[in-house]
Amino acid sequence: MTVARLDQGQRHRPRMAFLKKIEALMMEMQNPDTGIKTQSQRVMITNIPHAVAGNDILQWILQRLQITEEEALHLGDLFVKYGYIYPLQEPKNLTLKTDGSLYRFQTPYFWPTQSWPADDTDYAIYLAKKNIKRKGILEEYEKEHYNMLNQKINYKWDFVIMQAKEQYKAGKERKKADRYALDCQERAYWLVNRTPPGMLDVLEYGLDRVTDPNENKKKTMDVYRREIMYYQQAIMKSRVKSSVSLGGLVKYSEQFLSNDPILSGCLPGNPWITDDPEFWDLNAKLVEIPTRMRVERWAFNFSELIRDPKGRQNFQLFLKKEFSGENLSFWEACEDLKYGDQSKVKEKAEEIYKLFLAPGARRWINIDGTTMGITVKGLKHPHRYVLDAAQTHIYMLMKKDSYGRYLKSPIYKEMLAKAVVPQEAVKKSSTFPFGRRHLRSSPSPVILRQQEEEAKAKEAATTVDITQVMSKLDRRSQLKNEPPK
Repeated sequence: MTVARLDQGQRHRPRMAFLKKIEALMMEMQNPDTGIKTQSQRVMITNIPHAVAGNDILQWILQRLQITEEEALHLGDLFVKYGYIYPLQEPKNLTLKTDGSLYRFQTPYFWPTQSWPADDTDYAIYLAKKNIKRKGILEEYEKEHYNMLNQKINYKWDFVIMQAKEQYKAGKERKKADRYALDCQERAYWLVNRTPPGMLDVLEYGLDRVTDPNENKKKTMDVYRREIMYYQQAIMKSRVKSSVSLGGLVKYSEQFLSNDPILSGCLPGNPWITDDPEFWDLNAKLVEIPTRMRVERWAFNFSELIRDPKGRQNFQLFLKKEFSGENLSFWEACEDLKYGDQSKVKEKAEEIYKLFLAPGARRWINIDGTTMGITVKGLKHPHRYVLDAAQTHIYMLMKKDSYGRYLKSPIYKEMLAKAVVPQEAVKKSSTFPFGRRHLRSSPSPVILRQQEEEAKAKEAATTVDITQVMSKLDRRSQLKNEPPK
């Protein structure tokens, strides 16, 4: 069973899981033996039958579910907001008051889980009947809905007015108490299903769905076969031991620890604290001489080198000496194609093909026949990712072949030798926690215990009175020299 809304395209929407639980509680509440006792209550000058007080609802929830008062009040509010209970004294206020405010249980036919939609025609009849009853006095949002529905279903507006008049006449023939209760019930229903501006639409279930997710479809042999194939492939996938993955994480953290500006600080100083822009100047994208820490980071992995504009510039010098500079140029052109202007994708793709891929191209790159076939086929309908296969091939070629030689080349060693090592700036007195901190390891507890014992021994040695010790020794010697009596 689903909640279908005609005004939103009559699309299937998944039923919210907790609505079943709310309905079960509603059935228990209305149980004559274990539920809440209903009785006739006086509202103004009318006696309303089967009414309950808000405080009684709260107490029943507390005793039944054994939860806190705050949770019980929140659950009671949900009962009212979803239209399972409607107020009698303040019909516009869909909240549960924990006092003597009166409420009634909504008819199960109007519960939100019913599959029938809240039709625009029914809403138009309700507004027309209210307009007749109040002689044109409606809320502002109701006037807008009334005029909109008049234009939308103008072809059957005579039917709407006729039904509204008939329902208004039938309502006048009812008893005053029944008439008042039905008005409150109807108003609460439309407040839930046609939410006024500024109120939360509790029946909003997200995006519309074309198919019903709750529909029970019979599974064919083909479906089971595909499921078995999926699980077999999942079982055959390689797994990594937790010890290996944790070891890799520790190694990565140790490698990048000195480059973390929060854990290790930044040199020459944090510009947000010192108000000195020297850090930004030294780490500009294409600075003439980069910092030593930045150059050392290029040796961590190929990704760190190629993501740094200065690193790519230095790597390009090396590739030109090896007569393979077109590889990096092609990679950069593919990056510009992916992240550049969408309107120029077709023009850029054609330029890249003519420059790097076409037979006899000026800067022809060497890729295998399979990759070239995939690329040429994709260029018939170019898009921003059409060159991904060729770009990946060139990337792996540079990573496995050129990158290792670059790290051993004089170009990288020369850049590393002349790299700047900024000195730590004099810090102002500040309690800001992200300054550069010198991390020191704490001493071992065994060493601390030995130091304490040595300190106690020294303290005991300094407190001994030498004169007392010498007098005791002299007295012992005198006793030994005395003749026995």
